Amino acid sequence: MNSSEKTIKILVVEDEKHIAEGLQLNLSLQGYEVDVAFDGVAALTKWKEWRPHLIVLDIMLPGIDGLSVLRNIRLEDERIPILILSAKGDSNDRIKGLHYGVDDYLTKPFILEEFLLRVERLLTRVSWSNETAITLPKSKNEESRFYEFGSNIIDFLKSTATCQAGEIELTSQEIKLIKLFISNKGKPLSRRKLLEIGWGYTQNTSTRTIDNFIVRFRKYFEEDPKKPKYFKSKRAIGYVFDPP
Repeated sequence: MNSSEKTIKILVVEDEKHIAEGLQLNLSLQGYEVDVAFDGVAALTKWKEWRPHLIVLDIMLPGIDGLSVLRNIRLEDERIPILILSAKGDSNDRIKGLHYGVDDYLTKPFILEEFLLRVERLLTRVSWSNETAITLPKSKNEESRFYEFGSNIIDFLKSTATCQAGEIELTSQEIKLIKLFISNKGKPLSRRKLLEIGWGYTQNTSTRTIDNFIVRFRKYFEEDPKKPKYFKSKRAIGYVFDPP
Protein backbone atom coordinates (compact mmCIF):
# COMPACT_ATOMS: atom_id res chain seq x y z
CA MET A 1 0.00 0.00 0.00
CA ASN A 2 1.68 3.26 -1.06
CA SER A 3 1.45 6.61 0.68
CA SER A 4 -1.00 8.04 -1.85
CA GLU A 5 -3.63 5.44 -1.04
CA LYS A 6 -6.32 5.97 1.57
CA THR A 7 -5.68 4.00 4.77
CA ILE A 8 -8.06 1.07 4.98
CA LYS A 9 -9.67 0.64 8.39
CA ILE A 10 -10.62 -2.83 9.65
CA LEU A 11 -12.62 -3.52 12.81
CA VAL A 12 -11.93 -6.88 14.46
CA VAL A 13 -14.74 -8.05 16.76
CA GLU A 14 -13.40 -10.93 18.85
CA ASP A 15 -13.74 -11.66 22.58
CA GLU A 16 -10.70 -13.96 22.82
CA LYS A 17 -7.91 -11.50 23.46
CA HIS A 18 -5.04 -13.57 22.05
CA ILE A 19 -6.91 -14.14 18.77
CA ALA A 20 -7.91 -10.47 18.53
CA GLU A 21 -4.35 -9.30 19.14
CA GLY A 22 -2.98 -11.80 16.62
CA LEU A 23 -5.41 -10.64 13.94
CA GLN A 24 -4.67 -7.01 14.73
CA LEU A 25 -0.93 -7.57 14.42
CA ASN A 26 -1.08 -9.49 11.15
CA LEU A 27 -3.56 -7.11 9.52
CA SER A 28 -1.43 -4.16 10.63
CA LEU A 29 1.59 -5.78 9.00
CA GLN A 30 -0.39 -5.76 5.75
CA GLY A 31 -0.71 -1.97 6.04
CA TYR A 32 -4.26 -1.79 7.39
CA GLU A 33 -5.37 0.39 10.30
CA VAL A 34 -6.97 -1.97 12.81
CA ASP A 35 -9.13 -1.52 15.90
CA VAL A 36 -10.56 -4.22 18.17
CA ALA A 37 -13.88 -4.63 19.97
CA PHE A 38 -14.23 -7.41 22.55
CA ASP A 39 -18.04 -7.52 22.77
CA GLY A 40 -21.13 -6.74 20.70
CA VAL A 41 -21.97 -3.42 22.33
CA ALA A 42 -18.44 -2.08 21.79
CA ALA A 43 -18.54 -3.37 18.19
CA LEU A 44 -21.64 -1.34 17.36
CA THR A 45 -20.23 1.75 19.06
CA LYS A 46 -16.92 1.56 17.19
CA TRP A 47 -18.65 0.82 13.89
CA LYS A 48 -20.80 3.96 14.24
CA GLU A 49 -18.00 6.21 15.46
CA TRP A 50 -14.99 4.91 13.53
CA ARG A 51 -16.69 3.82 10.28
CA PRO A 52 -14.34 1.00 9.23
CA HIS A 53 -14.10 -0.23 5.66
CA LEU A 54 -14.37 -3.92 6.64
CA ILE A 55 -15.47 -5.86 9.73
CA VAL A 56 -14.15 -9.22 10.94
CA LEU A 57 -16.85 -10.60 13.22
CA ASP A 58 -17.03 -13.46 15.69
CA ILE A 59 -20.47 -14.92 16.46
CA MET A 60 -20.14 -15.90 20.11
CA LEU A 61 -19.73 -12.58 21.90
CA PRO A 62 -20.71 -11.34 25.36
CA GLY A 63 -23.61 -8.91 25.58
CA ILE A 64 -24.94 -8.93 22.04
CA ASP A 65 -24.10 -11.93 19.85
CA GLY A 66 -22.36 -11.51 16.51
CA LEU A 67 -25.40 -12.30 14.39
CA SER A 68 -27.37 -9.56 16.13
CA VAL A 69 -24.47 -7.17 15.49
CA LEU A 70 -24.55 -8.21 11.83
CA ARG A 71 -28.30 -7.66 11.56
CA ASN A 72 -28.07 -4.28 13.28
CA ILE A 73 -25.41 -3.07 10.84
CA ARG A 74 -27.28 -4.39 7.82
CA LEU A 75 -30.33 -2.32 8.75
CA GLU A 76 -28.26 0.79 8.02
CA ASP A 77 -25.46 -0.37 5.74
CA GLU A 78 -25.78 -3.18 3.22
CA ARG A 79 -22.48 -2.35 1.55
CA ILE A 80 -19.71 -2.68 4.13
CA PRO A 81 -17.92 -6.06 3.72
CA ILE A 82 -18.33 -8.30 6.75
CA LEU A 83 -16.35 -11.51 7.28
CA ILE A 84 -17.53 -13.90 9.99
CA LEU A 85 -14.69 -15.70 11.73
CA SER A 86 -16.21 -18.25 14.09
CA ALA A 87 -15.84 -21.66 15.70
CA LYS A 88 -19.49 -22.28 14.75
CA GLY A 89 -19.04 -23.78 11.33
CA ASP A 90 -21.88 -26.18 10.55
CA SER A 91 -24.11 -25.58 7.54
CA ASN A 92 -26.96 -24.07 9.59
CA ASP A 93 -24.65 -21.43 11.06
CA ARG A 94 -23.26 -20.56 7.62
CA ILE A 95 -26.74 -20.36 6.08
CA LYS A 96 -27.96 -18.14 8.92
CA GLY A 97 -24.98 -15.82 8.48
CA LEU A 98 -25.53 -15.57 4.74
CA HIS A 99 -29.25 -15.00 5.25
CA TYR A 100 -28.49 -12.07 7.54
CA GLY A 101 -26.10 -10.54 5.02
CA VAL A 102 -22.54 -11.66 5.73
CA ASP A 103 -20.16 -11.53 2.74
CA ASP A 104 -17.81 -14.35 3.72
CA TYR A 105 -17.57 -17.01 6.42
CA LEU A 106 -14.41 -18.63 7.75
CA THR A 107 -14.31 -21.18 10.57
CA LYS A 108 -11.81 -21.52 13.40
CA PRO A 109 -9.18 -22.84 13.46
CA PHE A 110 -8.11 -21.12 10.26
CA ILE A 111 -5.00 -20.69 8.13
CA LEU A 112 -3.68 -17.14 8.45
CA GLU A 113 -2.75 -16.87 4.77
CA GLU A 114 -6.28 -17.86 3.73
CA PHE A 115 -7.77 -15.31 6.11
CA LEU A 116 -5.58 -12.50 4.74
CA LEU A 117 -6.45 -13.45 1.16
CA ARG A 118 -10.17 -13.42 1.96
CA VAL A 119 -9.81 -9.97 3.51
CA GLU A 120 -7.90 -8.74 0.47
CA ARG A 121 -10.51 -10.19 -1.87
CA LEU A 122 -13.37 -8.51 -0.02
CA LEU A 123 -11.56 -5.18 -0.12
CA THR A 124 -11.00 -5.40 -3.88
CA ARG A 125 -14.78 -5.06 -4.23
CA VAL A 126 -14.79 -1.77 -2.37
CA SER A 127 -14.78 1.42 -4.40
CA TRP A 128 -12.98 4.36 -2.85
CA SER A 129 -14.43 7.87 -3.06
CA ASN A 130 -15.83 10.15 -0.41
CA GLU A 131 -17.36 7.13 1.24
CA THR A 132 -16.80 3.40 1.15
CA ALA A 133 -19.25 1.60 -1.10
CA ILE A 134 -19.69 -1.63 -2.97
CA THR A 135 -21.31 -0.90 -6.29
CA LEU A 136 -24.67 -2.66 -6.60
CA PRO A 137 -26.60 -3.24 -9.84
CA LYS A 138 -29.03 -0.41 -10.49
CA SER A 139 -31.95 -2.79 -10.64
CA LYS A 140 -31.14 -4.00 -7.13
CA ASN A 141 -31.09 -0.44 -5.80
CA GLU A 142 -34.36 0.46 -7.50
CA GLU A 143 -36.04 -2.73 -6.36
CA SER A 144 -35.17 -2.10 -2.72
CA ARG A 145 -36.09 1.60 -2.71
CA PHE A 146 -39.86 1.19 -2.30
CA TYR A 147 -42.00 -1.09 -0.18
CA GLU A 148 -45.80 -1.24 -0.39
CA PHE A 149 -48.34 -2.78 1.97
CA GLY A 150 -52.04 -1.98 1.80
CA SER A 151 -52.35 1.65 0.71
CA ASN A 152 -48.98 2.53 2.28
CA ILE A 153 -45.77 3.14 0.35
CA ILE A 154 -42.36 3.48 2.00
CA ASP A 155 -39.63 5.33 0.07
CA PHE A 156 -36.35 4.31 1.71
CA LEU A 157 -34.29 6.68 -0.41
CA LYS A 158 -36.24 9.77 0.67
CA SER A 159 -37.11 8.38 4.14
CA THR A 160 -40.78 9.16 3.55
CA ALA A 161 -44.06 7.28 3.68
CA THR A 162 -47.25 7.82 1.74
CA CYS A 163 -50.15 6.81 3.95
CA GLN A 164 -53.63 7.90 5.00
CA ALA A 165 -52.14 11.03 6.59
CA GLY A 166 -50.53 11.99 3.27
CA GLU A 167 -46.77 12.06 2.84
CA ILE A 168 -44.82 12.00 6.09
CA GLU A 169 -41.13 12.10 6.90
CA LEU A 170 -39.69 9.15 8.79
CA THR A 171 -36.79 9.31 11.22
CA SER A 172 -33.71 7.18 10.68
CA GLN A 173 -34.73 4.97 13.60
CA GLU A 174 -38.25 4.54 12.22
CA ILE A 175 -36.77 3.48 8.88
CA LYS A 176 -34.45 1.07 10.64
CA LEU A 177 -37.26 -0.55 12.60
CA ILE A 178 -39.52 -0.78 9.53
CA LYS A 179 -36.74 -2.55 7.64
CA LEU A 180 -36.34 -4.98 10.52
CA PHE A 181 -40.06 -5.80 10.49
CA ILE A 182 -40.11 -6.19 6.70
CA SER A 183 -37.12 -8.54 6.71
CA ASN A 184 -38.96 -10.66 9.30
CA LYS A 185 -42.44 -10.41 7.78
CA GLY A 186 -44.84 -12.82 9.44
CA LYS A 187 -42.36 -13.74 12.19
CA PRO A 188 -43.09 -12.70 15.79
CA LEU A 189 -40.27 -10.58 17.24
CA SER A 190 -39.76 -10.10 20.94
CA ARG A 191 -39.16 -6.65 22.40
CA ARG A 192 -35.74 -7.87 23.53
CA LYS A 193 -34.75 -8.94 20.04
CA LEU A 194 -36.10 -5.74 18.47
CA LEU A 195 -34.08 -3.66 20.95
CA GLU A 196 -30.99 -5.81 20.55
CA ILE A 197 -30.93 -5.63 16.76
CA GLY A 198 -32.53 -2.25 16.19
CA TRP A 199 -30.81 -0.26 18.92
CA GLY A 200 -27.83 -2.34 19.97
CA TYR A 201 -29.13 -2.76 23.52
CA THR A 202 -28.07 -5.73 25.57
CA GLN A 203 -30.55 -8.40 26.61
CA ASN A 204 -30.85 -6.91 30.11
CA THR A 205 -32.09 -3.53 28.90
CA SER A 206 -35.69 -2.77 29.88
CA THR A 207 -37.56 -0.03 28.00
CA ARG A 208 -40.93 0.85 26.51
CA THR A 209 -39.26 2.34 23.44
CA ILE A 210 -40.57 -0.37 21.13
CA ASP A 211 -44.15 0.11 22.32
CA ASN A 212 -43.94 3.83 21.59
CA PHE A 213 -42.74 3.16 18.05
CA ILE A 214 -45.55 0.67 17.45
CA VAL A 215 -48.11 3.24 18.59
CA ARG A 216 -46.59 5.66 16.08
CA PHE A 217 -46.59 3.09 13.25
CA ARG A 218 -50.22 2.23 13.88
CA LYS A 219 -51.12 5.91 13.73
CA TYR A 220 -49.28 6.23 10.40
CA PHE A 221 -50.25 3.03 8.64
CA GLU A 222 -53.38 1.49 10.15
CA GLU A 223 -56.91 2.46 9.13
CA ASP A 224 -57.99 1.70 12.69
CA PRO A 225 -55.02 1.88 15.11
CA LYS A 226 -57.09 0.08 17.77
CA LYS A 227 -57.62 -2.87 15.40
CA PRO A 228 -54.28 -3.15 13.61
CA LYS A 229 -53.97 -5.26 10.44
CA TYR A 230 -50.23 -4.85 9.95
CA PHE A 231 -48.39 -4.21 13.21
CA LYS A 232 -49.97 -6.77 15.51
CA SER A 233 -49.29 -7.58 19.14
CA LYS A 234 -48.33 -11.12 20.11
CA ARG A 235 -49.21 -11.83 23.72
CA ALA A 236 -46.20 -12.65 25.91
CA ILE A 237 -43.89 -12.28 22.88
CA GLY A 238 -43.84 -8.86 21.28
CA TYR A 239 -44.96 -7.82 17.81
CA VAL A 240 -45.32 -9.15 14.29
CA PHE A 241 -45.54 -7.33 10.97
CA ASP A 242 -48.11 -9.39 9.07
CA PRO A 243 -49.54 -7.66 5.97
CA PRO A 244 -52.38 -9.66 4.32
